[in-house]
Amino acid sequence: MKIKVYELREDERAACDRVAGTLPADCTVTTSTECLTEATLDTLDGAEGVVIVNKSPLNASMLQKLSERGVRFVATRSIGYNHIDVEAAKRLGIHVCNTTYPPYGVAEFAVMLMLMALRKYKPALWRQQVNDYSLAGLQGRELRTLKVGVMGTGRIGQAVIGYLKGFGCKILAYDPYPSEAVAASGDVEYVTLDELYSASDLITVHIPLMEATRGIIDAAAIAKMRDGVVLVNVSRGELMDVEALMEGIESQKIGALAMDVFAEEDGIYHVNRTHDILANRNMAYLRQFPNVILTQHIAFYTDIDVDSMVEQGLRGVVDMAAGECATEL
Repeated sequence: MKIKVYELREDERAACDRVAGTLPADCTVTTSTECLTEATLDTLDGAEGVVIVNKSPLNASMLQKLSERGVRFVATRSIGYNHIDVEAAKRLGIHVCNTTYPPYGVAEFAVMLMLMALRKYKPALWRQQVNDYSLAGLQGRELRTLKVGVMGTGRIGQAVIGYLKGFGCKILAYDPYPSEAVAASGDVEYVTLDELYSASDLITVHIPLMEATRGIIDAAAIAKMRDGVVLVNVSRGELMDVEALMEGIESQKIGALAMDVFAEEDGIYHVNRTHDILANRNMAYLRQFPNVILTQHIAFYTDIDVDSMVEQGLRGVVDMAAGECATEL
């Protein structure tokens, strides 16, 4: 089988070469730094399987073209797969899988954002650049004294809970499908979503993006939260209504906001846009607030997680062909 890997970054190359050398002898792997688009279809070179990331959106039309060229397997080196029309792929007989990675890197990043927001690190850093070492306005809060609400108790949410236990804070959780292991631990109280909103000093979001969850943090949700609530999101930007976030910051209903993701981040995050005019006014507007931290979708970006996504992407194609892929969609 021929497998073509697209959007290969330099930091992924060593893992790609290593994994390619362990695949069955009849597998040939070629790579490209380009995205898979209509303009690059001729670079498929007869590949039956392709491995992509989210900068290669595969809508129904694109999938039809891939099918016509003999592509039968698509693996995305990401947990999210909203850039692929999975239903269209199924109709065309194209198998699709996503990848997973250990939850700890993202969980650690979420806790880091919590601490940075609570200890007002952003304005402290700004002041240092102009030799202002004053204390006024920088008094923070201690995580151990707070009630933390965890939205979503899947693998990453559970890892976050594990880290939070070490701080000694009160932990509330919401998930439409509660984890028996989390509930049995005795250290976490499952509550309704409204109860989580109203009782939490800090809310961290770890839920997948679906139509049912798109914009789940909206004006109505924020109105139910405590004054001065701290919000953390390392999941998907589209889970939050940006207009509602801006209103919450301006009214000081939201005490601090820390996000590693942002709606309409494609084409901005992971790209050098130093000399460009960026057409995302909401991002630019939110970024200027001293109590808002925006990082560039890097919570996943650790040596272990990158290696895992590359390996699972390549092996996902082989496993789908064998009918034994655990992450096939």
